Amino acid sequence: VQLQASGGGLVQPGGSLRLSCAASGFTFSSYWMYWVRQAPGKEREFVAAMARSGLTNYAASVKGRAAISSDNAKNTVYLRMNSLRPEDTGDYYCASSSGWSIRPTRYDYWGQGTQVTVSS
Repeated sequence: VQLQASGGGLVQPGGSLRLSCAASGFTFSSYWMYWVRQAPGKEREFVAAMARSGLTNYAASVKGRAAISSDNAKNTVYLRMNSLRPEDTGDYYCASSSGWSIRPTRYDYWGQGTQVTVSS
């Protein structure tokens, strides 16, 4: 199982970006797919999730500004974030699990992080 996240970078406050996570080695449409972030000096926190049914869930801190989506044909999940704030800065990870949990410690598979910096 491999998860490859990409799309991070330096963004000005108020800007947008789209992160991608390419999955291989499993049919990700059969799993919950997650985005998790880790700010400097803090623990990893749940950002967004998508169920195999297409159901989505978001952390309160990003709700209304984030959108998780997928392209099953490409085995890729995306995270679009708008109106970015400095507090959105961190390493963003994609992860997957067979079930739903808001706790990243319960996720089964992880990709490497992609760094997002929101700064002017």
